[in-house]
Amino acid sequence: MVDYLYDGTFEGLMCCIYDHYYAEKASGIFRKEMYQQTILCGFHEVESDEEKALRVYNAINSKISPSDMERIYRVFLSESENKEIKILRYVILGFKEGAKIRLLHGNPIVFDVQQIERKVIGEVHRLAGLIRFSVLKGDVLYARIEPDHDVTELLADHFCDRFKNDPFIIHDEKRSKALIARGGDWYISDFDAKCLPQVTQEEERYRQMWRKYFGTIAIKERINPKCQKNFMPVRYWKNLTEKLL
Repeated sequence: MVDYLYDGTFEGLMCCIYDHYYAEKASGIFRKEMYQQTILCGFHEVESDEEKALRVYNAINSKISPSDMERIYRVFLSESENKEIKILRYVILGFKEGAKIRLLHGNPIVFDVQQIERKVIGEVHRLAGLIRFSVLKGDVLYARIEPDHDVTELLADHFCDRFKNDPFIIHDEKRSKALIARGGDWYISDFDAKCLPQVTQEEERYRQMWRKYFGTIAIKERINPKCQKNFMPVRYWKNLTEKLL
């Protein structure tokens, strides 16, 4: 058995799964830049290959199910430790059990993947309600986020439907990337906030009005910090207009 090292892309991970079946069994799968070699196990660097990745992708879709392919991708987008080997174990089990793998809730392999997926979906749901947009010069909507998981692209459908005719940018500052969309089309790109234009004066006025409104409607006797933190975790507050008082 050998540790496989890949480039951090989903295609690279699919190639590692391919080599597990057609080359040597994987003892672990790691991103190249994160790997720490030990004397107990050798390693092999796996090059991303579109044809190999597609074969694994199609095999998961046909032998397990398309919904499980989506689940695997969501887990890949997580920041969960050892997510790659958990995905591999899930795929191995899925090839044996087929689509009924989703019913094996008591299986520890399935349980681990379900728990990770739940965290990713939960963060997407929270961000859909917590993202705050500002209007930049040029009438471009801009929002800054720093999610726990790499969920930016999972927000695309929701906000493209919400802003069908407005160009917008959702900037994942933590990962220096952004979702850039216009007219329903979108793509993910490396992004640096230094290239952004300034906010409009009207936007500054709206920010002040929103902060004042947020403070005014609060009933001091009914403020419940614990409940508020459950619905709006503190780690998101730095990017909420109303909390920047």
